Amino acid sequence: MTVVHPIARAWITTGGTGAQNYDEFADDAEITAIIEANPQSALGIEMPHRAPDSLGKSFLDALPDAVGRLAEAKADGSYTPAEQVVVLYRISAAGEESAYGIFAMVDTDQISTSRDEPGLVIRNEDVFIAKVRERVALAESLGHLLSPVLLLQTGTGEELHARLAAATDAAGAPAATDTDQAGRTHAIWLVGPGPEQDELTALAGGGELVVADGNHRSLAAQTGGLTRFLAVVTTPRSVAIQPYNRLVSELTTAPEELLDRLRATGAQVTPIDGPVEVPAAGGTVHLRLAGRGYAVTLPHDERAERLENLDHALVERLLLRDALGLDPGDKRITYVGGDYPASWLTGEVDAGRAELAVLIAPVTVDDFVAVNLAREKMPRKSTWFTPKARGGLVLAELSR
Repeated sequence: MTVVHPIARAWITTGGTGAQNYDEFADDAEITAIIEANPQSALGIEMPHRAPDSLGKSFLDALPDAVGRLAEAKADGSYTPAEQVVVLYRISAAGEESAYGIFAMVDTDQISTSRDEPGLVIRNEDVFIAKVRERVALAESLGHLLSPVLLLQTGTGEELHARLAAATDAAGAPAATDTDQAGRTHAIWLVGPGPEQDELTALAGGGELVVADGNHRSLAAQTGGLTRFLAVVTTPRSVAIQPYNRLVSELTTAPEELLDRLRATGAQVTPIDGPVEVPAAGGTVHLRLAGRGYAVTLPHDERAERLENLDHALVERLLLRDALGLDPGDKRITYVGGDYPASWLTGEVDAGRAELAVLIAPVTVDDFVAVNLAREKMPRKSTWFTPKARGGLVLAELSR
């Protein structure tokens, strides 16, 4: 019995509604600019308080606006309904191998967050509970899910990859296409009830599923009491992990004192001549302070679990918490995904809009999968998967 199911009632884009997910931005002003340029963007529904005509409202106060925008999008033909479907998904770009996935619903009671908790869906990062509450409130207000959780199929990944590639090649013209900010083409095809749908859902649910993107959305499904959540099941071969860096808007101490505190922990601090880039490999992180760059090798605790010695965990514990006294959820910390190059982060510091940039080497897909299959938990905001599943292409209507 598979844990992956058709979407009972889906709403499929007819074009123009695709969007980056709500948590892909380093600056909220970018969200407003995208919605202003394209009022059809699903971001206007996902982040209603950032839409130009709702600025100044809180997220909760703007929820009625989100409801109105979704109703308008349905009424004007931006979405068309479909029953009992799964949706083939291909992301392609010139010079890149195509990525494949399938939009479907996944059983919420299969989510596991520890070795002692049974389930085939492995959630792997700590979360910010305020974001979870917003996702719960949005789903309850809309009665729909707009952004999928991205799941890696670790058991039948290669077989699923080959089957999805063959299915999209044979499917003819897509139901809709969308182009993202990086120039990739996102294409979707509907598959109704029948042997092909049964085969695809069986393969998609044929092994342990690791949350690659959407830890907050999956916890929101649990917190909100949803029996199933919207997901894109993809394959390890379809994704890569990019850096996930940190930007600190305001230091709690002078830069020299920060460096001295790091040295006191046993860290090795070496000045960098030239541009500050993402480290080529783990073990050292790079810092940009005003006008200066440093390579910092943070000390490992030989008595600790391996995850506690990951670069992201060391940065969170030794640099942010111990040296700066900042909780991971502090508003002065911005988590900046791999879509933003090192030059953007260092430019924010050089322009005076931030006081510290922390650049961290990405973990590998193989290491990520191994950690999750061992039911260990990654540090928060430590993996930025690309390409990302696009929001606003396939919506799942929730039963009332």
